[in-house]
Amino acid sequence: MKSPRSLPARSRRALVRSAVAVLAVSAIAALAGCASADQSTDSGSAEFTPVTQEEGSTITVWADSTRLPAVQQYQDSHPDAKLDIVTYDGGADGSTYLQTKVQLFDRTGEGWPDVVFAPPVDVTWASQPTGPDAIPFAAPLDEDLVPQDTLDDFATGSLTPCEFNGHTYCLRNDIAQVVLWYNKTLLDQFGYSVPTTWEEYEALGEKVAAEHPGYLVGSVGDTNSHESYFWSSQCPAFDLVKPDTLRVDLQDGNCTRMATLLDNLIAKGAVSTEAFFSQGFAKDSGAKTLVAVGPSWYGQYLFNSAFAIPAGQIAAAPPLGWEGESENFTGNVGGGTWMVSSHSANLDAATDLVTWITTSDDVQAGAPTYPAFAPAADAWLANPANKEYFANDVSDAFKTAADEVWTGWSNTRFSDATAWSSVVLPALTAGKTLTETLPAWQTAITDEAKSVGYTVTQK
Repeated sequence: MKSPRSLPARSRRALVRSAVAVLAVSAIAALAGCASADQSTDSGSAEFTPVTQEEGSTITVWADSTRLPAVQQYQDSHPDAKLDIVTYDGGADGSTYLQTKVQLFDRTGEGWPDVVFAPPVDVTWASQPTGPDAIPFAAPLDEDLVPQDTLDDFATGSLTPCEFNGHTYCLRNDIAQVVLWYNKTLLDQFGYSVPTTWEEYEALGEKVAAEHPGYLVGSVGDTNSHESYFWSSQCPAFDLVKPDTLRVDLQDGNCTRMATLLDNLIAKGAVSTEAFFSQGFAKDSGAKTLVAVGPSWYGQYLFNSAFAIPAGQIAAAPPLGWEGESENFTGNVGGGTWMVSSHSANLDAATDLVTWITTSDDVQAGAPTYPAFAPAADAWLANPANKEYFANDVSDAFKTAADEVWTGWSNTRFSDATAWSSVVLPALTAGKTLTETLPAWQTAITDEAKSVGYTVTQK
């Protein structure tokens, strides 16, 4: 058996923490019987105490099919790593598979995967205890697992969905920061300038509607359109003011200004209520889309793949701002996370895998979407496959937007897309305006929030 001094640094710290924890629990038991640990969140969660570590043991990794190549690449570059790789849905389309399985493992006391890929919504429950004697599924990575200087190199605000009770429970794999996409060929042909503010964007839409009817400067018909527009406007639709208190105020000026702007452009025919990704949009309107406010993946997956716009026409500009405001903010439409299980008996190996996948140029430079880790994002932008399609160098727009995602649109225990899809989109299809639909959207979000345990406030 190895001595503590010969173990990796994290393993030695885990041994020390375990020994201290045993002494502390013994002392408390002598005074107060079998009292559980203090779960107060006033100053962060209780200190993380790892299970007994088994250096060199096999770790089980759950990943979706998109991230599977990255895990396999890690295995190829780390031939001594012992991995049991399992492919699952990765939480796609609101799946609760991971949470259901973890609840089962919690009851049986075994079976937890060491590493999982999941959407940010899964971090909300995985970072919280499931009962008075339970521990969160996700391990706090900032407690001697991932160095702080590594955490600091992630894009500004990108780890906010990972942060609860003062700790960081996941590493962000990728982000989908919202930028301004435009067809440079068409804008040049029509003699239009690229807007830099929302006011200029509205004016452009009005000119397009008057001078080139049928051409578009956007769409609000997709299930995530609100993340591009209302999130970018700093609308407090999903603002966690406390861990269990959600502020929902769609009558806030930051919400109503965007609704008014979009209602104007929808009425004039410059913004569509048909989804970009709906059947027939690419054929009927793809080539007539002058501008699209949307995530960094729109370039390849909307304009290139869906609309089949030839290379050299589509360009990106930084996020729009509001006149008179000193700071610009933007939204985010996607991006996944990696979590390490608090039950892992090989935290060193599990942490090494998630750190390598999220930060290594070897994997992230060829990733399908924009890396959350800033140095890896530079490598991604240098990859010809990620820039040769475009009419300009998208680096400035992408990097600027990556650090401007507004953190007031919080990661909650429910999807922000449900109310938009079930209430707002049908209302738009029926001819109602966004402005008159805001109260119904407010009610739907509020009801869903309360159903999963949030207290809802408008202030």
